[in-house]
Amino acid sequence: MLKLAILGYGVEGKSVENYFKTHPYENVDPKDIEIKIFDKFEDSEIDGFNLENFDVVFRTPSVRPHYDFKQYEKEAADFGGTEKHYLENKPYWTSATKYFFEHCPAEIIAVTGTKGKGTTCSMIDALVESINQKIYDDKSRPKTFLIGNIGVSPLDVLDQITEHDNVIFEMSSFQLWDLHTSPCVSVLLRIEPDHLNVHKDFDDYAYAKASITRYQSENDFLVYYKENPVTAKIAEASRAHKISYPIIPQSKKLKNILDSLQIPGEHNRENAEAALLAVAARFFGGDLDRMLNSEIFDALVSGIQNFKGLPHRIEFIRELGGVKYYDDNYSSALPALDVAMQTFESYPTVLIAGGFDRKIKNGAKERIFTAKNLEKAILIGETASQLAEGEDKTKYELANSLEDAVSAARAAAESAAKKSGSAVVLMSPGFPSFDMFKNFTDRGEQFTKLVKELK
Repeated sequence: MLKLAILGYGVEGKSVENYFKTHPYENVDPKDIEIKIFDKFEDSEIDGFNLENFDVVFRTPSVRPHYDFKQYEKEAADFGGTEKHYLENKPYWTSATKYFFEHCPAEIIAVTGTKGKGTTCSMIDALVESINQKIYDDKSRPKTFLIGNIGVSPLDVLDQITEHDNVIFEMSSFQLWDLHTSPCVSVLLRIEPDHLNVHKDFDDYAYAKASITRYQSENDFLVYYKENPVTAKIAEASRAHKISYPIIPQSKKLKNILDSLQIPGEHNRENAEAALLAVAARFFGGDLDRMLNSEIFDALVSGIQNFKGLPHRIEFIRELGGVKYYDDNYSSALPALDVAMQTFESYPTVLIAGGFDRKIKNGAKERIFTAKNLEKAILIGETASQLAEGEDKTKYELANSLEDAVSAARAAAESAAKKSGSAVVLMSPGFPSFDMFKNFTDRGEQFTKLVKELK
């Protein structure tokens, strides 16, 4: 009997349980696998689970791999650290991500970064689907699987994938933390401080992100954002063939593709560049010019042009009284808030911000209140008071509920619109949602509902 423990019972934990109820683990028949689930626990409780009595432990993304004491210990100082292996018969620690990488028959394009992962993955998915529709008939067309942090557990689709298919994997730091295999095409977006309530420090966070390229060979490709010092440093250590962006479009064809993008923001134009480079790496050996001058050019244009963006990512809701309302509730970190504010730098902008306190001490107040287009900040959640502390009281209001925040934002924005002709209400919290909402989706849906109900 093989004893299998699952730490965490969210989407991924349930997926692991369902998979090994019907699939062997290595050569052990499912009927000979005993599964034990540990759910809703604090990190300090893990040592009391007697995990030494199990053969294999599946860590879900919410659980730190630092508890994998029996197998390895990492030192992530200066992203460079050492890796010490302690060979023990059991337990063997793994994850759904690690298992998928070890067993997936298709080549994988993976994307990570602090923000923009989901959008870039979805753009790659749209491009690949558009290309395949042009090249193949319905019967011979390869499938494209968009999985990972975007919401689809990799084990849910593993059985469906063949070596001819395409896999696009959105990867969080928690999925990359203990990964020992890198994809054939890696995309590394900007890296800024995030999840520091879970990672022990920023170096640990960046070290986890670097796993996306750490195990690549010279036959693999790394697409990276060259203007971020952390991504540049990680790229410098990579053995993969490197392709950097942003691109200065010399090609009229590239400019035409990028100009066809329908969603706002320079950051989304950069995401589109990363997506195009990833597709060029996967299918054209990294030769972007050859791809742009190939038979699939029209498919590239339509793939970008038809991409509508993802919910709660600077999503337009409505215009009322000269005010445009945008939902950017996926924004759970300050870099995302920065980017969202920059998107509307030509308009007086009323910002709804604040949320769960993630213990990030990197000038949050300054980043909000120095935005040149900020008309007023409506502050909510656990961080509201600390964000307001010491600031000009004319530049902010505190709101006890989302309904109060929307009402205050409307009043401030309509006043600004009367003076300038137009204004924006942007909800881009810059902090997680868990203090007031189930998740960012719940936060975004509640905001959208309140805005649509305005008369």
